[in-house]
Amino acid sequence: MKHEQNQVAQMADLRRDSSPEVEALELELLLEAVVQRFGFDFRSHERMILKRKLFALMQRRGLRTLSQLQDRVLHDLNTCSAMLRALSVPPAAMFDDAQEAAQLRAVAAQCLPGAPLPKVWLPDCAGAEQAWTVAVLLAEQQLLWRTEIYATVSSDDLLEEAAQAAIPVEKMAQYQRQYEMAGGMGKLADYFQADGQFLQPVPQLRSRITWAQYNLVTDSSFNEFQLIVCRRALPDFGPLLRQRVLHLFHDSLAVLGVLGVDRLLESSELPDGYVPAIPQHPWYKRTT
Repeated sequence: MKHEQNQVAQMADLRRDSSPEVEALELELLLEAVVQRFGFDFRSHERMILKRKLFALMQRRGLRTLSQLQDRVLHDLNTCSAMLRALSVPPAAMFDDAQEAAQLRAVAAQCLPGAPLPKVWLPDCAGAEQAWTVAVLLAEQQLLWRTEIYATVSSDDLLEEAAQAAIPVEKMAQYQRQYEMAGGMGKLADYFQADGQFLQPVPQLRSRITWAQYNLVTDSSFNEFQLIVCRRALPDFGPLLRQRVLHLFHDSLAVLGVLGVDRLLESSELPDGYVPAIPQHPWYKRTT
């Protein structure tokens, strides 16, 4: 609690020289500059969430205004990369949400076995460890070896992070406990091989994951999937963008496929033809 209070006070100190009107204008100019200069469009994201993330970045960089941040972003690629990372989905650790992993295991058994060549999409993937978690869950159910996992992220920097990702050896004991809490019955280490002081997925697991750059704001449907899991990105989106993305997922989801999102949705938010895949949880099966 004290840390959060200090962070709020520091953020307020950063803003004290700007009126709310000037701050709002600075934010809009920054977002417009980013889309014009780099092609990344955050203009339809929730403004309070954007400001919280941007002010945290400014604090780390010793900047007092959004105008100063804009100047750095336009003229310093390192600052631009840091901003894109700050506004992206935070990276997940393996099996860091036991409930989500257990639910994913259940819905995968519903929607993947009947498809000749099942496909899974992780849009705005929360890093390599989220993709590896999904792959391990599917391997346990003997589904991985004929399933293709598409993990997409919004920038080249995030693609590079995923390509270079590895697990420090000392973390495996913690991940094993998290795996067991999610219902895992085996040894998580069996899915990894040592590379010095780090662990990498075995080639059979890594080969089932295809990484690509993809922008949920601007790109269109690129394949048909039996399972789409987007459990961390939607809270950042404003209402119009959220509707656009949900319709994009609908266009990409096969009939009898399952969509997993971050929260329970009202029936009016989804296109017609969905029923709950798991009662009282945000997994939805497309029926028509």
